[in-house]
Amino acid sequence: MSTLNEQPPVTGRHDAYERLLARCAGLEPISTTVAYPCEHTALAGAIEAAEAKLLAPILVGPAKKIKEVADAGGINISAYPIEDVPEAPKAAARAVEIIRQGKAEALMKGSLHTDELLGAVVSSATGLRTGRRLSHAFVMSVPTYHKPLIVTDAAINIAPTLDEKRDICQNAIDLARSLGRDKPKVAILSAVETVTTKIPSTIDAAALCKMVERGQITGGILDGPLAMDNAISANAAKTKGIASLVAGDPDILLAPDLEAANILAKLLTFLAHADAAGIALGARVPIILTSRADSVLSRMASCAVAVLMAHARRAGTVTVET
Repeated sequence: MSTLNEQPPVTGRHDAYERLLARCAGLEPISTTVAYPCEHTALAGAIEAAEAKLLAPILVGPAKKIKEVADAGGINISAYPIEDVPEAPKAAARAVEIIRQGKAEALMKGSLHTDELLGAVVSSATGLRTGRRLSHAFVMSVPTYHKPLIVTDAAINIAPTLDEKRDICQNAIDLARSLGRDKPKVAILSAVETVTTKIPSTIDAAALCKMVERGQITGGILDGPLAMDNAISANAAKTKGIASLVAGDPDILLAPDLEAANILAKLLTFLAHADAAGIALGARVPIILTSRADSVLSRMASCAVAVLMAHARRAGTVTVET
């Protein structure tokens, strides 16, 4: 019988991100196209990551505007190439094209809308699509949790089907493995721990667990359905008689839909004082999604995640599904 996991003591600090950044020490910065960095935070975030030796940015957008933003904010961009593209959608397309040409290993969102960026990514003719569904993940540093916690999918797939959840799950597993987790543990969330036709997400959870047995999902340990208390607390699982390798120690929380994942991520951010590093998965390269509201540490963590993913792909630890 599986034994329940006991959580290590928590520190109340954001050590999870510090450990991510430490893993990047000594790694070569990755060439990254930055799509339309025409606002102070967007431009500063890319340059901060370059100065931290995480990224080697290629700035894609209207050169005059980018230089004006840099001058106004006291940002030195003299060392970084600029691809002069006048409009945001065209800048996104050009940023993707540079990656398709093999000149960059990651894509970073500037000050354009996320849907403009992802529109260029998912273009069937000129984008960065793979055989897998695109999905979003927050790599969260929660002061009351003992390691980075991945929450997915909180931004792209609104009401994912079972097949889409399979891709969302596999994307998150590959992400966790890139971050150093050998066999990441996935808690498949629902409102209850038992399978019932009255709650479709419980049936999806059971099917996803069976997919592991059939080799349709690889590289991780799955359990579900699990309610949030049983997923995150070994004591809560023990009280309900649940024996699980995942309970109390998940690396990944797979939510039933976008609304649940989004609410969960924001609850952790605003009530548990978590930081959230955003990344889009399932494309040919990692896509760094930052927000103007992000802390400097969150922005750096997003870039660190992309660096670790790119190097894992170079090493063949994680492969891109074509």
